[in-house]
Amino acid sequence: MTDDIRDIADFYNKDPQVEHNRLEEHQLEYDLTWRFLAAYLPPKGEILEIGAGTGRYTLELVKRGYTVTAVDLAEENLKVCRAYLAQAELEHRAQYILGDARYLRDVPIKEFDAVLMMGPLYQLVEESDRQMALREAHARLRPGGIIFSAFISRYGCWGLVVKNIPQLIEYSEEISSVLSRGIDSDDWPRGGFRAYYAKVSEIAPLHENTGFETLKVLGVEPCISADDESYNKLKGVRRELFLDLFYELSDEPSIVGASRHLLYIGRKTTSDPRP
Repeated sequence: MTDDIRDIADFYNKDPQVEHNRLEEHQLEYDLTWRFLAAYLPPKGEILEIGAGTGRYTLELVKRGYTVTAVDLAEENLKVCRAYLAQAELEHRAQYILGDARYLRDVPIKEFDAVLMMGPLYQLVEESDRQMALREAHARLRPGGIIFSAFISRYGCWGLVVKNIPQLIEYSEEISSVLSRGIDSDDWPRGGFRAYYAKVSEIAPLHENTGFETLKVLGVEPCISADDESYNKLKGVRRELFLDLFYELSDEPSIVGASRHLLYIGRKTTSDPRP
């Protein structure tokens, strides 16, 4: 039985600008993700962005010449996404589809050159739902096409908890549930942010069982814990040098799981996904 995720859609529909501004705070996540997008995306082509949100990646993709099919669960997110592209006079470079990552009925079965999933796999708390979403993505990629998918680290998220919601430590059942199962405790109220917190060790097998060859599993905030402010203040050459350093350290096995967000990069094999 699939999970009812209407509460997740409601969460993002309530205030889409909050999500849009999130990457303004977490600039290393955005900058380092773009380093890997630039390194692994084909130089041109069609991209399926599942979980496009308010278009932070969509806008930059179309600026770089890609054609994007932007899919999101939240209608308000897509409205903001479309408005930002229209403001840049690039609205015609994207198609906008309201949809669930598990059921991409309105997305044609075609050979996209790349798929981005920068949110759905951590918003789907059931493993069977994550598998469904990956099968949908796999079906729409050309053989050899590249997938980028994001996760929240089960162990890297706690620095942000200390910084922003330290009172959470007093809810022992919630802490225990996240650590042992990667999800909120059963009696935790819905309506706020809800996610699956992944272990690094499970990310590659999840994709490989769906027909992908693993290229990289990375941390996109290596070494900084919750200290975004210090990185955000960096300018010019110094910022680029630190970004170079973090790019080199992003797949160091001893620290990948300490990053808040994780990034998987894989390639579609010619074989069909396993049932």
